[in-house]
Amino acid sequence: MKRTETRDALVDKGRRRLLTTALGGAALGGSSVLIAKAAMAQDSGASSLIPKSMLSQGKPILSPPYGLPSEFEEDVIRRPTDLTPTAESSWSFTPLQDLHGTITPNGLFFERHHAGVPTIDPDSHRLLVHGLVDRPLVFTMNDLTRFPAVTRIHFLECSGNSLTEFTKPAATVQTSHGLLSCVEWTGVPLATLLQEVGVKPEGKWVLAEGADGAAMTRSHPIEKAMDDALIAFAQNGERLRPEQGYPVRLLLPGFEGNMSIKWLRRIKIGDQPFMTREETSKYTDLMPDGHSRQFTYTMQAKSVITSPAAGGMIEGGPGPVQISGIAWSGEGRIQKVDVSVDGGRSWRTASLDEPVLPKALTRFRLPWVWDGSPTIIASRAVDETGYVQPKREALIAERGTNYVYHYNAIAPWKIAENGEVTNVYAAGA
Repeated sequence: MKRTETRDALVDKGRRRLLTTALGGAALGGSSVLIAKAAMAQDSGASSLIPKSMLSQGKPILSPPYGLPSEFEEDVIRRPTDLTPTAESSWSFTPLQDLHGTITPNGLFFERHHAGVPTIDPDSHRLLVHGLVDRPLVFTMNDLTRFPAVTRIHFLECSGNSLTEFTKPAATVQTSHGLLSCVEWTGVPLATLLQEVGVKPEGKWVLAEGADGAAMTRSHPIEKAMDDALIAFAQNGERLRPEQGYPVRLLLPGFEGNMSIKWLRRIKIGDQPFMTREETSKYTDLMPDGHSRQFTYTMQAKSVITSPAAGGMIEGGPGPVQISGIAWSGEGRIQKVDVSVDGGRSWRTASLDEPVLPKALTRFRLPWVWDGSPTIIASRAVDETGYVQPKREALIAERGTNYVYHYNAIAPWKIAENGEVTNVYAAGA
């Protein structure tokens, strides 16, 4: 194929290649060829065109009682990190490259645990709300589910998502960006519980504690609690999975994931931050001058192309390709996403799938005709505050490489002549 062929010619060749394959290599001279080919297949009783699935009875209902993916999707799974010495204080990644739309299936939601996943009987679980309140109360799960509930769609992103990209970039989009998921959450607004106990005027901070072996604790301002914080007991229409905090967790939309405490057992109201281990020695940002940034809650605007993406291939050679990816911001809605197919020399505005929700994943798409030449593709998100996703060089210039959390730079993928897609910054790319 000559590289000087027009966009229309490339598109036409791509379509003709697909049709030729479907018809067993027939030359496509027009619609009459299609009709003739189909008639020949019918007349000859071409058994090779009849799938095996049509020759036998299928499985009955409830096979199994809780539905599972097809056996042919067995590679679509969470994958563990290789950066931790134990599997109990560790994490696993969502396979972003295999997902469509914006909702993450519950079985593929990323994991981050500090002392493994506890087994908690919901009938014996209790949530204590105390501190600077008028009426300290203990709630059972039955109590919580009797309050008026709400359902909202929000992403959850670990503050360490993409941490490898500061110094040792990852080889696949799953391991570079997979500490990110988005689901439909159902629960009781935290503000509802705080109204029940009556927060004293001096109560300005909220401490949340989990019932896991690490007793994970974080504090956040009372303003967030009164805004959109949820006491969540369900996701995607079913009760929370154990690894997501069953039977109940805190959800702080747009904030770094570790603050949305799982297996929630205690909420305490105080007049200042509680300065727990997880917000002093951990989850602070070391700056180049030796100082540390603390309480950097919000996950800033970010995007990544998930198809084609690092670790994958463009199958079938040159021709039409739909570039697709996700964008999100802890500050609210995504306003637009730009995509470059020439290494950042020029940018085109991608289309956004509706609805575009605040603090939720937004799917973007851009049609592209690849001519087979090596190139670099990338996406750049802009949120409703006007914040623009930065380049990696600009982010590192500001924060240095001792910074671990809140990496949100543009992710460029290199496409080789054979269709292989790699992370531009990864070793060997």
